Amino acid sequence: MPITVKRRQGENLNSFLSRAFKIIKKSGVLLEARKRKYYHPKPTKRSEKLSALHKIKVLKEVAIKRKKGIL
Repeated sequence: MPITVKRRQGENLNSFLSRAFKIIKKSGVLLEARKRKYYHPKPTKRSEKLSALHKIKVLKEVAIKRKKGIL
């Protein structure tokens, strides 16, 4: 639901902005937007398995290179 704030007649810009920000803060819209901004969905089981397999593969390659003295 959108929030509409109209400027009152004869109201200066500073008081209008402070009143508008207060209304937005009380409504909780800004808090919800900040929560959604950094939301990361849980990875699927398939992607978890693939990343685990990739990690194992990379660690094996690193171990082989260490034995050869490359790393």
